[in-house]
Amino acid sequence: MDFELNDEQLQLKATLARFLADAGDFAARTRALRAGPGWREDVWQGLARLGVLSIGLPEAQGGFGGGLEMMAAMEEMGRALAPEPLSETLFQAAPLLARRGQTELLEGVVGGQVRIALAVGEDGMRDDLNAIAMTAARSPSGWQLDGTKCVVVAAPWATHLLVAARTSGSPGESDGLSLFLVPAAAPGVSMAPYRMLDERHAADVSFNAAGVDASALVGGEGQGFALIEEWRDRAIAAAAAEACGVIERLLDDTVAYARQREQFGHKIGSFQALQHRMVDMYLELELARSAALLACQSLDGDPAERAAAASAAKVTVARAVRFAGQNAVQLHGGMGMTDELAIGHYFKRATVIEHQFGSAGWHLARRAALDARAA
Repeated sequence: MDFELNDEQLQLKATLARFLADAGDFAARTRALRAGPGWREDVWQGLARLGVLSIGLPEAQGGFGGGLEMMAAMEEMGRALAPEPLSETLFQAAPLLARRGQTELLEGVVGGQVRIALAVGEDGMRDDLNAIAMTAARSPSGWQLDGTKCVVVAAPWATHLLVAARTSGSPGESDGLSLFLVPAAAPGVSMAPYRMLDERHAADVSFNAAGVDASALVGGEGQGFALIEEWRDRAIAAAAAEACGVIERLLDDTVAYARQREQFGHKIGSFQALQHRMVDMYLELELARSAALLACQSLDGDPAERAAAASAAKVTVARAVRFAGQNAVQLHGGMGMTDELAIGHYFKRATVIEHQFGSAGWHLARRAALDARAA
């Protein structure tokens, strides 16, 4: 397995880095999150023009690349702290929809007209996907969805929602779960939007007798658990790649600050204890990057290998973002958490990544169970 980017992938990474830098500095991004809708339409359309919204899609839809291109793109999104829903739309939802032959929808993704949010989590669900309780019942016109989804990231701007619901069975059972593609503006769908800790926009989404036609079903009826597990593994891989960009920025800003901040007549970067701390941050970055690369390259392989790589990446990255974030803030002193300094905003994003898509403890147990099964 290749752990190095080739020339084309490095060029993609550099092009995206320049584009995101030209899209606005940190202050402009913060204004977009707080005063605007929480994302930037011009940036999203720019990603479409660059071809970034084609990564990993089938060649028939103009797609190209795979795991390493995904790694390169999400790392730059993390480094720029870009709020656009690239992961949710392109790297989480689109691969699942590609199997349905949704040509028109995928062309909309590539062109920047379609944005998809994943509506999976529910109140009190925590790590166990089997706990999904929302229901979908057959109706004369197709399906009727009832229930509420919590913390649906990017839902306020989504054109479509990919919804996990129970078509049979009871909460706690993996059988009976299904996935549905629901237009965000469908009758019976309502949202309560809000900003999260990292200032990204999410919503609690309610489905009150929301009707969709029969074609909304993604995959087989009652056979959605494997798809939902794949979604989570893809989400973890994308978040792990993004985390590498976040950690890199935390480290770069900390090193730059240590080179200019003086204490007792010396630059604090000359203190050996602080040098050791920054070296440890770098080591955590490299461990996270290796785990993220493995997870990204395992997405289209054997499901057990994909799951093992995703859980390993989750555990590794959760530790890395916490260590890097806490040390970056500590080495900056009190100003590390001020609103004016970028470091505090990167720390908040790191904290959200640490807790998304299952806890590190749950994934450690999952990886152990997978290893035991393989043995």
